[in-house]
Amino acid sequence: MASQTVTRAELTEAVYQEVGLSRNESAELVETVIEEMCKALVVGEVVKLSSFGSFSVRQKGARMGRNPKTGEEVPISPRRVLVFRPSHVLKKRINGEEVSAIEGEHDGASQDGQTSSFD
Repeated sequence: MASQTVTRAELTEAVYQEVGLSRNESAELVETVIEEMCKALVVGEVVKLSSFGSFSVRQKGARMGRNPKTGEEVPISPRRVLVFRPSHVLKKRINGEEVSAIEGEHDGASQDGQTSSFD
């Protein structure tokens, strides 16, 4: 996975290489995981991947925005947005810090409301 963006095909290939499933089974597994995450987010659940982070949907209210080219004020309607919060384990990995085995097992983040965990 040397490219700037990790694609489904690259994830499928990684599963194929690491787990030993067939390429078709690996593709089905990746699609199933993504679909389950999407279903949970659509109904408002938090999806937490231990040692990686949490995905949640947040409601944003209506507000006035500004067109940066013209400076004209325009209304922005209320909407739901996807939010990702990385775990401290992922933050440490990104910054090249050492992660202990205990931290890797549980990232210590607590969640309010419903949670879907894919450990």
